[in-house]
Amino acid sequence: MDIKATVLSILSDLTGEDFADRMDEDLYASGLLDSMASVQMLLSIQEQLGVPVPVSEFNRDEWSTPNKIVAKVESLENE
Repeated sequence: MDIKATVLSILSDLTGEDFADRMDEDLYASGLLDSMASVQMLLSIQEQLGVPVPVSEFNRDEWSTPNKIVAKVESLENE
């Protein structure tokens, strides 16, 4: 299971954008993600990667860029 590829696929589905060369772009500052899209992203991560992500523990700063999302999912997978 390739976490990075899966996260990029989820983000592409949600935003219609390819972030492979933009891994440090702030998705909230650029208006590509909002609270509803965040919930959809977390549900997709849980469904596709089997990594539980409690919405109650979601901190937008920790999930603001594709790189941060990949790192956070990897850390949650290892818990």
